[in-house]
Amino acid sequence: MMKFKLIFSALCLAALTNLHARPLNLADKRLQEAPPRIIRTCCSFGVDLKVAAIPFIRYNDITGRDLIGPHTFLGSKHEGNGIIYTHKGGFVDIGHLRDQADWTAYIYDLIVKNKKSGNSMIVTRLGYEGGQKILKIFAPDNLTEQDLIKLSGRVAYDLSVWHEIGTWNGTSLIPMVPERYSAFSVEDGYSNLLGIRLGIEALYSDLPFEEAMTKLINETLDQLQALPLRSQTYDAMMEVEGNWWSNRVKLPSGKVIKKRQFELYPCVAPSLLNEDLGQTDVASICLPELTAQGDPNQYYRLEIQHNGKFPIKEIFPGGKKFITQKDFPLLIQYAANESITKYDTLVYKEAKTKNKDNRRPKI
Repeated sequence: MMKFKLIFSALCLAALTNLHARPLNLADKRLQEAPPRIIRTCCSFGVDLKVAAIPFIRYNDITGRDLIGPHTFLGSKHEGNGIIYTHKGGFVDIGHLRDQADWTAYIYDLIVKNKKSGNSMIVTRLGYEGGQKILKIFAPDNLTEQDLIKLSGRVAYDLSVWHEIGTWNGTSLIPMVPERYSAFSVEDGYSNLLGIRLGIEALYSDLPFEEAMTKLINETLDQLQALPLRSQTYDAMMEVEGNWWSNRVKLPSGKVIKKRQFELYPCVAPSLLNEDLGQTDVASICLPELTAQGDPNQYYRLEIQHNGKFPIKEIFPGGKKFITQKDFPLLIQYAANESITKYDTLVYKEAKTKNKDNRRPKI
């Protein structure tokens, strides 16, 4: 059996020479300010999820290979987003994937515009999420174009990780509606990092960014062996009901999710169904490495003046006014330990099988 290789891992970015990333070919008005943290509708893991106080709602945010449309920077109703199961990459959230690719493109464009103006030091505010976020990038002339693109991807990924940390600790888009139910969801880390890698490839492509992303998404889903039909992803979700998630509780309860992904650095492995476990060609992915010497963190600092809802005193005895990306691993580990205490002791009964087929969504 030939060892499975994704397009993004087959390309050795560090070995590429004489490359010049093409313009994004995006309307300038879409790049004048930072995108929202969540560009596209965020998915909740599971199917037929009940929503508290709205008894007639059943939440099914899944998609099929045949429903996924072209990529549009900052999203469009034609994209056909949702969660899809793949034999090589587990569950993939297409909305998350697209968001992180767009963030990679935005940050790269920000760097390029500043360097053209003679600015090697970039400081910009990225909105409020668990605190004011300030991004500082140092882009000296010795960084190649390759490294600037990969650096943009690393920054975008850290922003996605901060979103997971924030939602675990009470950050939410809607006041008084907790989002811990979606924090560190089993498909989030993999989907985010996959989007980063595809965004980097799209910036290297000879095609315009949106066209390149459309092509890369389709090729990658084929490589990952995505399920063709939405109803098949529904069945895949039902296979792990009771172990990875539960339909016994209602959104936005944090007890909906049973299995979470806390191993986010430097690589993320997909979570596969039993039938796909044990394969030698599972598509794990890692953060892009810069060809420049030293720690990539020396070239940027994501700084959050936190809102006081984070376990700062428990993790950092001396206190901390600002959280940076270097603190993320400790915050993630604290969340993982808290998850074991609060959620891993919960045991859900398996869903009754007699109604499974009847609950399949219509194609």
